[in-house]
Amino acid sequence: MDERSSKLILVPILAVLFVMIGYQYICPAGSNSCHFKSEERFRGVSLLSSPYQDADDFYRDSDLDDDGPPKVPSKFNFTERDLDRHVEFNIKGDDVIVFLHIQKTGGTTFGRHLVRNIRLEQPCDCKPGQKKCTCHRPGKEESWLFSRFSTGWSCGLHADWTELTNCVPVVMDKKEAQRNKRNFYYITMLRDPVSRYLSEWKHVQRGATWKTALHMCDGRSPTQDELPTCYSGDDWSGVTLKEFMNCQSNLANNRQVRMLADLSLVGCYNMSSMNESQRNHILLSSAMSNLKNMAFYGLTEFQRKTQYLFERTFSLRFISAFTQINSTRAANVDLSEAVRRRIEELNFLDVQLYEYAKDLFLQRFQYTRQREHQEVRLKRREERRWLREQRDQGRPWPSKHKGSGKGDGGIFEKETENDLPTTTEDYTSQVARW
Repeated sequence: MDERSSKLILVPILAVLFVMIGYQYICPAGSNSCHFKSEERFRGVSLLSSPYQDADDFYRDSDLDDDGPPKVPSKFNFTERDLDRHVEFNIKGDDVIVFLHIQKTGGTTFGRHLVRNIRLEQPCDCKPGQKKCTCHRPGKEESWLFSRFSTGWSCGLHADWTELTNCVPVVMDKKEAQRNKRNFYYITMLRDPVSRYLSEWKHVQRGATWKTALHMCDGRSPTQDELPTCYSGDDWSGVTLKEFMNCQSNLANNRQVRMLADLSLVGCYNMSSMNESQRNHILLSSAMSNLKNMAFYGLTEFQRKTQYLFERTFSLRFISAFTQINSTRAANVDLSEAVRRRIEELNFLDVQLYEYAKDLFLQRFQYTRQREHQEVRLKRREERRWLREQRDQGRPWPSKHKGSGKGDGGIFEKETENDLPTTTEDYTSQVARW
């Protein structure tokens, strides 16, 4: 082949490469800066992945894969419906996110993310020194978020699933005059049972209590006989781990199952309504079912995956990345194997729930990632097809639009922990009896 022929072949190849590179520069993935006629839009491409492909995306394959185990087959028979949790959350309409905050699961940190770290058209108004933020819908004086940091403990301190599902609609109807039916999307955080239990022990040891919690069920709070206290006096400060484990009515035992189950199915806190084995089976089954059907839940041990799934579930975007903190008070407790086994026995329902929750969580993550990768590949094929059509039809190149291409209209500063308002566990003055 002579030099002239080589140049003739090379010129169109270089032209195609130049066009593709130029297209990516002018119309990067996820950009809203390019507009085509309706017949030229990509067909069959979901919008799921496109908002997360811009330059300030803090997700990388290695980052998401580093904080979890390798892909493993599921131990449970989850369906595609179980794995696909994307919801059409309408912040301008009648939708409400309800955060069920279980003690010592990282809920305080996650709750702060919800009010201070989400990119919104109308961000939550968080004034320095105040424990609650105002989270209104754009242009309305209505709250789209029901949580500790937005509405306070309106249904009681650390209200559980039984309390929230009965209380939230009533409280919101009182606060906001609205005729339309609201859609409530429940979310929560879970944690490894042993770590959570130790964290609660250390918290109680320092003098914290949740004695102002209502524990409402079937219209009433439990009696002293139904729910005896583990200590006399104002608190249980200085309690040893052995003393903490020896109290049979300690609500720290299997707390996650109890807070996610429908307690009315077992006679609430009346232990004599059925035998213990039957009660435990119903509680665990109810907690698993409620958890699976929630719009979203995260795991304390998987912060980046939690952020990833929340963003894709609600089509909301966080400003800064979640941070994985493994150096906790619970992690620093030196346990013997016998004590660890004892804690697992006391929390055997939570252990089973967490195994189920972790499996479902990781399966949902894998499912969402695979679907997103498939859509990215489809989008790239459609982009290449469009480029070929433009080249073959000799259409003029679309003009470059002005603007930064960020799409968010502003620059966000990363907050530090010192920027956040100080909080206490017992919002005694804010707890409402509904």
